[in-house]
Amino acid sequence: MSLDRLVLWRHGETDYNAAGRMQGHLDSALTEVGWNQARFAVPALARFEPDLVIASDLRRATDTATVLTEAIGVPLRIDKRLRETHLGEWQGKTGAEVDADYPGERDRWRTDATWAPPGGESRVEVAERAAGVVDDQTASNEPTETVLLAAHGGLITALTAQLLALPVAAWPQLGGIRNCHWVELTRRDGAWRLNAYNAGMPG
Repeated sequence: MSLDRLVLWRHGETDYNAAGRMQGHLDSALTEVGWNQARFAVPALARFEPDLVIASDLRRATDTATVLTEAIGVPLRIDKRLRETHLGEWQGKTGAEVDADYPGERDRWRTDATWAPPGGESRVEVAERAAGVVDDQTASNEPTETVLLAAHGGLITALTAQLLALPVAAWPQLGGIRNCHWVELTRRDGAWRLNAYNAGMPG
């Protein structure tokens, strides 16, 4: 069996999400809402029948993944390459604080996937490190047809764009991923195709 389906699942709501703060590599915690979002998503994600779950080592993603793996009895692996975009000097700040300290730069960041916040990473750099996880799994002899990656919104959009071979200039056209929503990709004739984007359970 070879890898032919990827499900990219964003973590549940965190305390930083609720406060409107930018997280990046900061290790924020799930709120009670976030834990419940993860539990609510389990039946839908179980239908993908993942053979393996690989999670970011940031606890908001690892905790979200654990809700699923413990419910359906699937192995969990941790990989720090799935961490969210490092936001450098912006980490921990609200959007308003970033706009006050770095006027216009948040708009530039949104529209240019090659640009990075001061001291941080660009979306292109994030996609490259995350793609290494997919490449390793594709080359593996493990019997895995479906792998679920429990990760972060910025990483998921960047990785999706790279796997679909979108022109870098078009990457910002992909919208954000809501908490505990997911992307489904399937591989056919060696190329990844988009089946669902920002999918999730209502409520």
